[in-house]
Amino acid sequence: MIALIGTITLSGTALAAAAPAPAPAAAPAAALPAQSQDGIDVSGTLRDQNGQPLAGVTIVAARDGAPVAQATSQANGRWELTVPAAGSYTFRLDEATLPPGTQVLQGETTREVAEGSLNTVVFRFGEEVQGAATGGFATFLRLLVDGIRFGLVIGISAIGLSLIFGTTGLTNFAHGEMVTIGAVVAWYINVVGGVQLIPATIIAVLVGAALGAANELGIWRRLRRRGAGLIAQLVVSIGLSIALRYLILIFFGGRSESFTDYTAQQVRNYGPIALTDKDLSAIVIAVVVLLGVALLLQRTRIGKAMRAVSDNRDLAASSGINVDRVILFVWMLGGGLATLGGVLFALSELSSTVQYEMGFRLLLLMFAGVILGGLGTAYGALLGCLIVGILVQLSTLVLPLDLKYLGGLAVLIVILVFRPQGLLGSKARIG
Repeated sequence: MIALIGTITLSGTALAAAAPAPAPAAAPAAALPAQSQDGIDVSGTLRDQNGQPLAGVTIVAARDGAPVAQATSQANGRWELTVPAAGSYTFRLDEATLPPGTQVLQGETTREVAEGSLNTVVFRFGEEVQGAATGGFATFLRLLVDGIRFGLVIGISAIGLSLIFGTTGLTNFAHGEMVTIGAVVAWYINVVGGVQLIPATIIAVLVGAALGAANELGIWRRLRRRGAGLIAQLVVSIGLSIALRYLILIFFGGRSESFTDYTAQQVRNYGPIALTDKDLSAIVIAVVVLLGVALLLQRTRIGKAMRAVSDNRDLAASSGINVDRVILFVWMLGGGLATLGGVLFALSELSSTVQYEMGFRLLLLMFAGVILGGLGTAYGALLGCLIVGILVQLSTLVLPLDLKYLGGLAVLIVILVFRPQGLLGSKARIG
């Protein structure tokens, strides 16, 4: 472990030393101070209302009204600058450097920059939505739809977590990294391989299913056969989670990277609700996939076998069910669903960007949804995740945006105080 940490540290130092200095950009009206080599990196990607990258656009960072850094976007729309220290900064587009015809919806934004965080700034392009209701009820309805969408994305990612617990009793902390791996694989195939995002996502789902099978065959089945207890397996899953997260950091990097497709879309009005095409597609895909999982559990032989193993593993084995094969299928299904959830999460919640910690950030909400609905039940996981997603979004009516996860977790605590087994969980298992 010490050697690994030392290697990562030395590699990061070498990469920092070898990085070329940014090309000088035209100075704004006020002279900019030299950027500190020990400052904090802030980055983003500029794409116009049609989703095309914007090159040669100047971005200026200011603090207390004084410019402190600036950057110019590259051919792919990517920009990065370094601010001297943590704190609140105002980031502004120099609209004189924008291509003719570019419609700016939000060209200036203020955000807190923190050391050790992924500091990404998003500028909005396009036309202001007209004709949509803007009252309190319309805001509530919009947040409700956003919460349903967010809950469905959490649910797709968390169903595998619930099924794995139901069939093996394992609380898999490495499940969040499967979400990240799905988004990262789709990004590599889409951006590096030049494949359109939809087939890239299908390939990523297949990769996720293969990784789930590799986890089961290479780690968990061996541990079960050696008699490892659930606490020991839990500790292994935590270690696996940390290892996978930093492997992703080494190979993918700590920056937010954008997909080539569906990065900037026009908002469409559906009555008082305004959605982009990718948000609507995320809802439809999530509903179709979740209905497919429900039919799988209820109507197929493997689904009935999964429910039998979840209810009573020993009785299922004595009835002629191949328990190992069922558990292997559960791991493959969970891996595929987690990778699909990672792509949908990146598209709908992270503005079509991929981050190496995205699955870890979603993991707490997945656990909240699974526990709220009832451990080991797929339908409970879906119900719990929907509740968590809705409460997270509605909490922004009374809480700051940075604290929006607090609402869902607070309600989780309240419900579990009165119903510890969860909404659809059973008080005890017989056998």
